[in-house]
Amino acid sequence: FFTDAVDGVVNGDVYQESNGPTQCYAAISQVDRLQSEPESIRKWREEQKERLEQLDANSRKQEAEWKEKAIKELEEWYARQDEKLEKTKASNRAAEEAFVNEAEEVFPGTEWERVAQLCDFNPKSSKQAKDVSRMRSVLISLKQAPLVR
Repeated sequence: FFTDAVDGVVNGDVYQESNGPTQCYAAISQVDRLQSEPESIRKWREEQKERLEQLDANSRKQEAEWKEKAIKELEEWYARQDEKLEKTKASNRAAEEAFVNEAEEVFPGTEWERVAQLCDFNPKSSKQAKDVSRMRSVLISLKQAPLVR
C-alpha cells in the first residue's frame, strides 16, 4: 500500500485519524463502563448529579433575584434622572427668562458691562479645557479702551 502521511491519503482515499473509539463504539464503551463500575461509584455519581441539579436550581433562583433587583435599581435610576432633568429644565427656563428680561433693558454705553456678565473672567473657575486667556485679555482691553467708530 502507498501511504501519504501528510494528507492522510491511502490509495487515493482520504481518512481522518481519530484517537480512541469512533462514534459507533463510544456508546458501547460507555455502557460497558457503567455496567462494570462498582456500586459505590454509581451511588456517588447519582448523589453528585443530585447535588449539581440543586446547585443549578439555586443559581437560577439567585440569577432571577439579581435580575429583579437590577430592574428595580434601573427603574429608580431612571426616576432620579427624570427628576434631575425636570429640575434642570426648570432652572434653565428661569435663567432664560431672566436673561431675556435683562436683554430688553439695553442702555447705550452698557454693552461691555453686559459682555462682562456673560464672560467668566476668573481662570480658576473656568471649566473649559482650552486656553482662553488671550480672548479674556482682548475683552478686558476693549472694555477699558473701546474702539472709536
